[in-house]
Amino acid sequence: MATPRLAFVLGTRPEIIKLSPLVRACLERAIPHVVVHTGQHYSESLDAVFFEQLELPTPTYDLGVGSDDHGEQTATMIRGIESVLEAERPAHVVVQGDTNSALAGAIAASKRDPSLAHVEAGLRSFDREMPEEINRVLVDHAADHCFAPTEESARLLAAEGIDGDRVRVTGNTIVDAVSQHRDLATEKSDVLAEHDLEPGAFYLLTAHRAENVDDPERFAGILEGVGAFATRTDREVVYPIHPRARETLAAFELSVPEPIRLVDPLDFLDFLTLERHARLAVTDSGGVQEEACILGTPCVTVRDSTERPETVDIGANRLVGTEPSAIVAGAEAMVDRPGTWSNPFGDGDAADRILDALL
Repeated sequence: MATPRLAFVLGTRPEIIKLSPLVRACLERAIPHVVVHTGQHYSESLDAVFFEQLELPTPTYDLGVGSDDHGEQTATMIRGIESVLEAERPAHVVVQGDTNSALAGAIAASKRDPSLAHVEAGLRSFDREMPEEINRVLVDHAADHCFAPTEESARLLAAEGIDGDRVRVTGNTIVDAVSQHRDLATEKSDVLAEHDLEPGAFYLLTAHRAENVDDPERFAGILEGVGAFATRTDREVVYPIHPRARETLAAFELSVPEPIRLVDPLDFLDFLTLERHARLAVTDSGGVQEEACILGTPCVTVRDSTERPETVDIGANRLVGTEPSAIVAGAEAMVDRPGTWSNPFGDGDAADRILDALL
C-alpha cells in the first residue's frame, strides 16, 4: 500500500458522520489514507455499525480505548495514535470537532512530522466549564490548518490571534453528510413505520450532555417542559435515549411524562429520518442543531450556551435553558415556524475544499 497522505482520527458518532464525506472523497479520488478509530464510543449499537450502514470501509486501526476518566482515556489514545503515526508516516492528520479523540489526535500529530488539520474549527460556546470547549480551543491553536465552517467561526479564530494563513472557510461537512445520507435514509430506514409515526405529527427529543443528564434538577426540568408542551399540543415525543441517560433516570428516580416515548438508540439513518419528519426537535446536541437547521426542522436547544449561534441568528433554533416554562415558551415560538431559512453551513462541497487545500 502507498504511504498514506492522510490519517483520519475519530472515535464518536458525530466524528464518523462529519468525516465520512472526506473518507468517501479520498476513495473516489484514490487518495491513500488510513482511518484510526479510537473506540471512544465503545458500544456497537452506538457507532461501530455506522461504518457498515453508511457504506464506509472498516477502520484501518481500532484502538478500542473505551470509557475512562478524561486524563486516562486521552493518554491511552495518544499512545495508540503515536504508534500508528510512527508506522504509517502520513503527511496530514485530520481531526474533527471537540472530543477527547480530536484532542489526542492533535497532541500526537503536533509532536511528530505530520501537519494537523482541524475540521470544524472556530466553534465557541464561551462556556469553559464544558470539557469540549477546552478541547476545541486547544486543537485550533495546535492546528496547521483550521477549516472553519462559517465566516463567524473564522472571525472567532482571528480574535484569538490565530494567523489567517492557517484558516480557510470551507462550509461544514455536515451539509455534505446530510445530503449524501438523505437518499440512503429514504432507501434503508423504516423507522416511521416501526414506531407508527406520521410525518409532522411528532416531536423529537435528545438529551445526553453530562451537564443535563447528570444533574437531576436539569434533567427533570427538560422532561417536565417537553412533556407539558407535548400534552398541551396533543402530540407524542420520541426520545432515543442513550444508555447512560437511561441509567441516570433510574438512579434519580425521575418520572417520564406520558407523552414522551423512550426508544433505544437509533442508527444515523433512522435518526436522520426522524429529524427530517419531526414537527420540532428539542435537543442539547450541537450536531442536532446543525442537522435540524439543514433539514428545515425547527429546533429548541435545552442548554445555556451554544457553539452554533448561526442557527439562532437565522431563526432556525432557540436557546432556552432547562426551566420547564422556558422550554414551553420556546417550543410554542418555534413549532409552527416554516423551515425556509437559508442554510448557513455551506453548499455541500466542504470535503472537496478541505482535500484541495491539503493536497
